[in-house]
Amino acid sequence: MICIITGDIVGSRKIKDNWLADLKSALKQVSEQNSKWEIYRGDSFQVEVEPENAIKTAAYLKACIRVNKPADVRMGIGIGAVKSKRKKLSESDGDAFVNSGGAFDSLKQAKVNLAIKTDFPEFDEEINVMIRLALITMDSWGIVAAEMVKLALEHENLLQSELAVISGRTQSSVSEALKRAHYSELMDMDKLFRKKLNQILPK
Repeated sequence: MICIITGDIVGSRKIKDNWLADLKSALKQVSEQNSKWEIYRGDSFQVEVEPENAIKTAAYLKACIRVNKPADVRMGIGIGAVKSKRKKLSESDGDAFVNSGGAFDSLKQAKVNLAIKTDFPEFDEEINVMIRLALITMDSWGIVAAEMVKLALEHENLLQSELAVISGRTQSSVSEALKRAHYSELMDMDKLFRKKLNQILPK
């Protein structure tokens, strides 16, 4: 079982900021965990990650793009088996790819920027409700909040005082930005997602 995230940049033609470099950097950061990624059609991408890292990876990619306000990203998370794996992700096949494409295709109709699809409809329903609630906050991340979420996810073991040193901000401003981004609630959601996922994945 693998996870494929399919995404594209919202309104990329209207954005003059350096979102492409940030996207490449984010995908490289994620792929340090032996995952693969690919950018195609200019502003679309796919990345392979471990299923349990799906929510955290999606949050990280969103933060990396939201730094370039008003840029945003749409993503469909698909979890499933692999039928055939080729050098290019876009040429590979299997349920993970089909589910990811299905989740991505559902975004416009549902008017959301993130959704998940697996072979377990009840699981999908439950997690997608959590995702829609999380998006109320994530879709409104400002530049500073996005920067701090990005930094916190890159350095999960560091204290806020240490994040402050790295970012050149005060500890209180780091704390306020993460609170505004509802970072701790997002991490609680990630823990619950992992717990629920473990219950449906084959042992």
